[in-house]
Amino acid sequence: MKRRSIGLCIFLSIITCGIYAMYWFVCLTDESNTVTGQGTTTGGVALLFNLITCGIYGIYWSYKMGEKLDAARVASGAPYGSLAILYLVLSIFGLQIVTYALVQSELNKFTPIGPNDLF
Repeated sequence: MKRRSIGLCIFLSIITCGIYAMYWFVCLTDESNTVTGQGTTTGGVALLFNLITCGIYGIYWSYKMGEKLDAARVASGAPYGSLAILYLVLSIFGLQIVTYALVQSELNKFTPIGPNDLF
């Protein structure tokens, strides 16, 4: 797993017209599966489902990601939150990039800092 700079990820997503956002989506999915030990869908399959359903799967993904990260937070002793509802609402209103940023922020909390991280 790798810590990523949220600002840099957003910047790269914008200047590549969303291509980096697709890569980021795959990484978020795979890394959340690693952190939580849950999830049978890999990042590539999740991206494929998202593309086939024209983004509808992305809304479901956001909700499930919130559930997984809430469970990981509780397991690590952090207070329980309602990340699933927050991510769902953001995705419904078309703010998936904000959801990605919040998910990355949560994943960064579970990842130790390495010498070449933040990219």
